[in-house]
Amino acid sequence: MAVLTAVLAIALGTLGIGQRGVLAGAQQKAETTEVKIDNFSFGPGTLTIPAGATVTWTNRDDIPHTVVSTDGVFKSKVLDTDEKFSFTFSKAGTYPYFCSIHPKMTGKVIVQ
Repeated sequence: MAVLTAVLAIALGTLGIGQRGVLAGAQQKAETTEVKIDNFSFGPGTLTIPAGATVTWTNRDDIPHTVVSTDGVFKSKVLDTDEKFSFTFSKAGTYPYFCSIHPKMTGKVIVQ
């Protein structure tokens, strides 16, 4: 009986660890969000994320673009086609940004 109890405890403990691993994997995926730069626009234009999340911008346009915070919090290099820029937002707030080459291109990240 004691052996059966030990085996059951180990099995349940292993199951719990497995579930936490799956949840951790799902949470990690949710922490990175993509913004596509295409046709002279950022998509989505406004993005709401939790604090600690990383946003990755990918230039899908045929011409160069940048991603520059209006408050100077982040600034990418000039991104050619298919190049990426990532930034991790650690503090809550609203972060407007634009393309310094094409200033009418604007976007906003809201961190909660």
